[in-house]
Amino acid sequence: MISINILDYSPVDENYDAQEALIQTTELAKRADQLGYKRFWVSEHHQMQSLAGSTPELLMMHLAASTNHIRIGSGGVMLPHYSSYKVAENFRMLEALYPNRIDLGIGRAPGANRLVTHALNEEKTRPLSYEQQVMDLKSFLTNDFPEEHRFKDLFTTPDISTTPEMWVLGGGGGSAKIAADNGAAYTFAHFINPYGEGIRAINHYRENFKPSKLFKEPHVMIAVFAVIAETNEEAEELAKAFDLWLLKAESAQTPNSYPSIETAKIYSYSSFEKETIHRNRNRVVVGDVNHVKEQIENLAKKYGVKEVTILPNISGANNRVKSIELLARAFNLKEL
Repeated sequence: MISINILDYSPVDENYDAQEALIQTTELAKRADQLGYKRFWVSEHHQMQSLAGSTPELLMMHLAASTNHIRIGSGGVMLPHYSSYKVAENFRMLEALYPNRIDLGIGRAPGANRLVTHALNEEKTRPLSYEQQVMDLKSFLTNDFPEEHRFKDLFTTPDISTTPEMWVLGGGGGSAKIAADNGAAYTFAHFINPYGEGIRAINHYRENFKPSKLFKEPHVMIAVFAVIAETNEEAEELAKAFDLWLLKAESAQTPNSYPSIETAKIYSYSSFEKETIHRNRNRVVVGDVNHVKEQIENLAKKYGVKEVTILPNISGANNRVKSIELLARAFNLKEL
C-alpha cells in the first residue's frame, strides 16, 4: 500500500488575492482530512505574488485547528534563515497543541539569559553550516545533546512527551547524508530533480541511517507535481496553465498570479521556453486518475518508497479539490 500526502503552495489564482488563496488552502486541507490523506504540508516561499504560503508555522497552526486527523507539516521551513532553537520551540508548541499530528520538514534553500540569547541570535552574528543547524535542531527537538555541545545546558519548551516528526527535504545526495547522519526522515524532491540522482540519494540514506530519538529506522518519501482531471484531455488543458506558471516562477519574470488556462493558451512561447516546458514535464504526473495512479505507482517502485507526496499545484481551487478527490478514490483511501 502507498500512503498519499499533499504539499500545497497556496497558489493565488488569476482574479483572486492571497487572502482567498489561504482560505482555499484551508478548504483543501479540510477535504484532504475527510478523504483520508496521511499528511498535508504547506510551503515557505518569499516574494512570489503567485504563492501565498510564506510562513508555514502560522498556517500550520490554523490548519491543525481546522482539521481532525491528518498530519500537518511544513514543506518546508528554510532553516538557514532562522535560529534552530526558535524553530524547535515553534514546532514543539504545535506538537503540544496537536500531539502526534505535526511534521517538521526542513530545507536548505535561502526575555532571556545569555545562553538563550546566544541560541536565538547566533546565525545573525556568526553563520553556521546547514549541517550544524540540522544537528542543533535535532538536539533542541529531543532535548538530547552530546556532552560537548555548546547548548547542552539549555532545554526547549514546552516540555512535552511527544516529538514532531523531522523530515529533511532535498533534491540530492547532500540532504540524504544529513538526514541519515541525524536519524531524521528524508523526502526526495522528484519535482525538483527527476534526473536519476534520487535513487542514489535514497540508497545512501538507507545504507547510512543512524537510529536516533527521532526515528529508529529509515523513513523516506518522494514528492512530485500532479495534474489530475476526469479525462486525459482535461488534464492536458490544466497542464498548460501549470507549464506557464512553472516556466515563469523559475525565471526572472515571476508571475503576479497563477495563470488561468485561457491565459496559457494565448501566451506566445519561444522555442527556448517550449524546450524548458518539455524538460519540466519530467517533474510532473499528468492525466486522468488511472493514468496518474499508474505513474505514481511506477515512481514509488522506482524509488522503493511507500509514501508519495503530490503537489496539486494547478489552476483553480475547484480543480485542486477535484484532483485530490479523484486520487483518494483511486487509491482507496478511507474517507472519514
